[in-house]
Amino acid sequence: MSKKKVTLSIESSVYDRYRKHCEENAIMLSKKIELFMKKEMEKNEE
Repeated sequence: MSKKKVTLSIESSVYDRYRKHCEENAIMLSKKIELFMKKEMEKNEE
């Protein structure tokens, strides 16, 4: 499956805190956002 680069506008403080959280927990930020998007779509399909 191909990947797509996107540009997002996120409040700086929120982004910085979440990025730090991901780094501290060995989480890929982009993968976490992708999983969030998939879960949101699954909720809407129910």
